[in-house]
Amino acid sequence: MKYYLTNSPAFPMVVATLSKGEEIQIENGCMVYHTGGVTLEGKMNSGGSGGLGGFLKATARSITSGESFFITRAKGARDGATIALAPSMPGTIKELKLGEHQWRVRDQAFLACDGDVAYEMKRQSIGKALFSGTGGFFIMETRGTGSMLVNSFGDIIELNCDGSNPLIIDNTHVVAWSSTLKYEIKVASGIFGFTTGEGLVNEFNGSGAVLIQTRNISSLAEIIKPLIPRGS
Repeated sequence: MKYYLTNSPAFPMVVATLSKGEEIQIENGCMVYHTGGVTLEGKMNSGGSGGLGGFLKATARSITSGESFFITRAKGARDGATIALAPSMPGTIKELKLGEHQWRVRDQAFLACDGDVAYEMKRQSIGKALFSGTGGFFIMETRGTGSMLVNSFGDIIELNCDGSNPLIIDNTHVVAWSSTLKYEIKVASGIFGFTTGEGLVNEFNGSGAVLIQTRNISSLAEIIKPLIPRGS
């Protein structure tokens, strides 16, 4: 996937150039424009399976994990066709390289990926699911070779774990982490609120990288909540 980012640090847009026959997967509703020569198609979210088996797999993924039954694929009908993509949140867009190294990604962070890249939704343990801000009962695990673009609320900072000490991060700030890392979701201390996720942290152990976002969308929601008019 050949692409560049527009020159806005807070509100970047991805402009991807496709070769004839090249296909990428994109987040539903993220297309801003294309220059012609791009075919958009909704396909069953079946992880590559076809026929009745693919239909059943897409249905199961939709029911159990809340994913869309259809995914959007953009395919180049000629060389040099371009398509522009914009994430739903204001923040940074970062490329994850996939191959020998794979990632776990939180919900709402996915923007686009190469056609050869896939992902699976993995069920978390009940304890993790109840307290998680990184995907509820499911998180995205990547597979395949190529590139995946993820977006954040605010800037993205990469932290590295060397295995000597745990890395503890507020779970609402986690964007993605290396699949080599072990993680647990814990209560930081004291009494916490279920609606805001305050006091919940992710503890990472092992060697790998963690991408964090510098802003917390839940905190923003709490700030603007009193300003939203309510009906009587």
